[in-house]
Amino acid sequence: MTISRGTVVIRSAALSLQPPLPQIADNSRLRLFSGSANVPLSQEVARYLGMDLGPMVRKRFADGELYVQIQESIRGCDVYLMQPTCCPVNDHLMELLIMIDACHRASARQITAVIPYYGYARADRKTAGRESITAKLVANLITQAGADRVLAMDLHSAQIQGYFDIPFDHVYGSPVLIDYIANKQLSDIVVVSPDVGGVARARAFAKKLDDAPLAIIDKRRQAHNVAEVMNVIGDVAGKTAVLVDDMIDTAGTICEGAKILREQGARQVYACATHAVFSPPATERLSSGLFEEVIVTNSIPVPEDHCFKQLTVLSVANIIGETIWRIHEDSSVSSMFR
Repeated sequence: MTISRGTVVIRSAALSLQPPLPQIADNSRLRLFSGSANVPLSQEVARYLGMDLGPMVRKRFADGELYVQIQESIRGCDVYLMQPTCCPVNDHLMELLIMIDACHRASARQITAVIPYYGYARADRKTAGRESITAKLVANLITQAGADRVLAMDLHSAQIQGYFDIPFDHVYGSPVLIDYIANKQLSDIVVVSPDVGGVARARAFAKKLDDAPLAIIDKRRQAHNVAEVMNVIGDVAGKTAVLVDDMIDTAGTICEGAKILREQGARQVYACATHAVFSPPATERLSSGLFEEVIVTNSIPVPEDHCFKQLTVLSVANIIGETIWRIHEDSSVSSMFR
């Protein structure tokens, strides 16, 4: 494993996945295209699969409208369109829908939307009157645009899979995070969920780390992106606390969690999350000295001006590439995570 801190993506050997090209029976019908949201990740996935990204033209009209054209024949092909719906969310979501529509009209045999980060996922149910369930709305848009299958990573809530009436493959970035933490050989680890809703995720993470003990931070949220921490359930005194979440947005929740862990006597605090959303003022909060290290994946690109000394970025290209290969070969995806 090659490790560089701060700005460079780390290559992880998690799962010991090898490029599968020699095993693909009909690679000629596999096509991979990338939207503009995370081209470097798409290029890594293409290299894993031993192929090139398909040629495509993307441009904007003077009024801001998006234009997409696929520049090779995809008639009868299995097409995979990679596009996390990260910031600017609306532009990237619309680009994905246009890409799907273009492939549908070009007579692709099967279209799979590969969404490393699924935006609009936080509104997955009504918690007050007259609210929209945007996670379901986005599911409808993707389906109606012409997608035949969806591949997504670390959904904000797993129930979103049920919003789709087409096959849905849900994969996890946790193997690369766990592999990295395990190789650091930290002592007295306690895995911490920053809220009650993330307990299942933290428990699964702890189980993979030799059944490490689990702690939970009980909090009350007063408004969106504002969290008030109440107390810690579990023993963290003198231990190395590993906070685990699916995403870091403004970093309010995870930083408040780190503060109370320090107050409760935690010796070291690490933060792990799949999606580095990093909305302001996340970078300032995360680099304030609360954490020994903040570990994320490249499901979302991390701009250079959002990097800081404690940040480590791990690549999930092998996991996504392996999943694409298994879908194409009609093999099991869930067996990757057993």
